[in-house]
Amino acid sequence: MNAPHAQCPFSQDVLPEAAEARSFWLSESHDPVLEAQIFLHQMARETGMKDIERRIDTMKDEVKRTGLWNQTSEELTFGARVAWRNSIRCIGRMFWPSLKVFDARSLTRPDEIFEAILAHIRWSTNSGDLRPALTVFRPGEPRIRILNPQLILYAGYLAADGKVLGDPKNVKLTNFAMKMGWRGDGTEFDILPIVLKVGEQPPELIEIPQADVLQVKLQHPERPEFAQLGLKWFALPAVSGMALDLGGVQYSAAPSSGVYQGTEIGCINLGDPRRYAKLDKVAAILGLDTSLKNPLWRDQAMVELNRAVLHSFRQAGVRIMDHHALSESFLKFRRREAEAGREVFGHWPWLVPPMSSNLAAHWHDPTLKRVIQKPGYFYQPAPELMHC
Repeated sequence: MNAPHAQCPFSQDVLPEAAEARSFWLSESHDPVLEAQIFLHQMARETGMKDIERRIDTMKDEVKRTGLWNQTSEELTFGARVAWRNSIRCIGRMFWPSLKVFDARSLTRPDEIFEAILAHIRWSTNSGDLRPALTVFRPGEPRIRILNPQLILYAGYLAADGKVLGDPKNVKLTNFAMKMGWRGDGTEFDILPIVLKVGEQPPELIEIPQADVLQVKLQHPERPEFAQLGLKWFALPAVSGMALDLGGVQYSAAPSSGVYQGTEIGCINLGDPRRYAKLDKVAAILGLDTSLKNPLWRDQAMVELNRAVLHSFRQAGVRIMDHHALSESFLKFRRREAEAGREVFGHWPWLVPPMSSNLAAHWHDPTLKRVIQKPGYFYQPAPELMHC
């Protein structure tokens, strides 16, 4: 973990409002004490927290003695919520105050960590009425890592001819799990186990019980034959490979979950040629003209696939949002933040939806700046998977 800075040369009057990062990838803090001070002053401004100077003195003493400072549950919750608010690649930030934070920093054994992950999945899934949540495991060494980029993922089986059965995005993780002895059913939608690594111990595979993974079978609102494609997707998007960087403390295991935007499933996961690439089969089952006379047949298939996703999730009682509604929510978020005196930053390529992009107001907005702030969530490499 980061070594403490001997003395912070900044006074309260000249502290920046937020610490910034240059990259979306996790990097060592050059001054964790300064970042802690900035965070605590931010929390005091926004929440009215008292005795800020005494808290800063306590923090400095802890960092000097241990290299870390122990954040209270209130500080952890506030910081995790602000990290969501700062996530410039997320369009759904309006809901940041509702994030539920589970403090799992006392857990050390892999079986305890896995039980906390299962509890997170169950609480967030909530029988389809999804609730945003984050579970934070302890920082420092031995470092805890969840090697899956998401808690729930479908396997990708690479065949000798180069074709992939399942999700091509997850071929490396699938190969790694299989080298460790895991065997799926060999379908397009096999749920991968969670790969957990604690310090220098060998990684452990832990399978998620099928009953804890809510999946939605896709059907079309008007065309019953669509169901013959056998498409489905899991209900809960839960990012698990990113680290939470909060006040100079880096939590390498901090899985978070929310609600899908429909186009994530329809346009990207199932429609993208580099993923499940289902547009040709959708076009065939719906009888679309795919000749040169109709060069927009992929667009037609994409729209119908996205309609099926939204329809199926709603029929199943699973919370989901369409890209128009989320674009509107982003406008509301920006207005609320402006009223609170805070500027909203954004990474434009990630915020515009992959379908009907120019119908979103922020598509036309040149004022969005790519500024990465802390607290924040940052990518971190999984070296164990590099050669799979």
